[in-house]
Amino acid sequence: MNDTLTAAYSGPRMPELLAPAGSFEKLVTAIHYGADAVYLGGKEFSLRARAANFDDDNVRRAVRYAHDHGVKVYVTVNIFAHNRDLHSLEDYLAFLRDSGADGLIVSDPGILALARQVVPDLPLHLSTQANVTNWASARFWAGQGISRLNLARELGLEEIRTIRAASTIELEVFVHGALCISYSGRCMLSNYFTGRNANQGDCAHPCRYSYALMEEKRPGHYFPVEEDERGTYIFNSRDLCLLNQLPALIDAGVNSIKIEGRMKSVGYVGAVVRLYRLALDWIQQQLFSGESAVSLVLPDAFHKELSKIGTRGQTENFFSARPSSGDMLYDRMRIEQGYVPVGIVRTVAPLLIETRHVLALGDQVEYLGRAIEPATVTVSAMQMEDGTALSRANPGNRVILQTDPALASIEPQSLLRKRIEPT
Repeated sequence: MNDTLTAAYSGPRMPELLAPAGSFEKLVTAIHYGADAVYLGGKEFSLRARAANFDDDNVRRAVRYAHDHGVKVYVTVNIFAHNRDLHSLEDYLAFLRDSGADGLIVSDPGILALARQVVPDLPLHLSTQANVTNWASARFWAGQGISRLNLARELGLEEIRTIRAASTIELEVFVHGALCISYSGRCMLSNYFTGRNANQGDCAHPCRYSYALMEEKRPGHYFPVEEDERGTYIFNSRDLCLLNQLPALIDAGVNSIKIEGRMKSVGYVGAVVRLYRLALDWIQQQLFSGESAVSLVLPDAFHKELSKIGTRGQTENFFSARPSSGDMLYDRMRIEQGYVPVGIVRTVAPLLIETRHVLALGDQVEYLGRAIEPATVTVSAMQMEDGTALSRANPGNRVILQTDPALASIEPQSLLRKRIEPT
């Protein structure tokens, strides 16, 4: 909220929009689309070991870039550590402090204790894996030096309100992205099936596998657990989406809303951050006009945009009631996506994009700008940077575009997408 609005406004505070940065490119895209803060992991101590992540030089680079754009950077140090993990931890914590990181995300009490000794001035945020589900736990962690709690994803709105009323600690809530089938993400399936430790950042995502039943004396003869000849995805949850509940979260006094997705594509990160930024800005304007937060309903344009993002459908998880079978995706790993990111704008004059999907002359594309309604144009001409004319561009090409009508108010780092036919 800008200073002019703040001076005359006494209602609920707008929460920070916290976005995933699994790589430097995703960080840039999230910042472009309005993230107030990003979270990222280094090469060690992070629960997304298979994301691109950041080596030391790129941690420094990421912090510089974010701070130059007025954005905070929180670094994940949220594995459940074994003794062997602690040997280099103190040096790493000191490095993060010296790099200018704005906070650390931790879950292991030992890492928390060491961080308080080594970097006492660096804010500590408690990961959702610490599964804070009640006000007494919130007060306990505040007493341990934690400044922010990423609450357990198993909480409903009234439980969040109760914790808010009982504690002054900052509260952060996941609002969008993949859900783990296990309580607060503390899952052992990956260890048993693949030897990859989810609690050390190396989950193989067995909750997305297709399962069937086999009788001991009939090896190789598989029976579907549900009425589906391919087996059943018995652990496969739909993705979390609390877009419609943003007014309630704001009214409840949540300080930060968090998007999951360090392993997701740059197109996904950009589209989701853009959607939530526009939603928060719309809500802010309504509140400033005197509307009550809990009475607000997002316009249909936001739901239309949401329908173009994601691959598993949506669930509000525990927010209003306990989840049921309708919150699961039992018959497949994902839902076919009707739209794909087709390019990222690299320069404006000329309009140069780096393609991420096949693009052909005559394709209709949508430009994801600063309004909720994307601008739709037709590709009328394409050429390589050396001037060679193209009728088709492949992923990874750098292509100069002409569109009909011409796009106005283009910005570097913006996304283009197109509709595709489901396979």
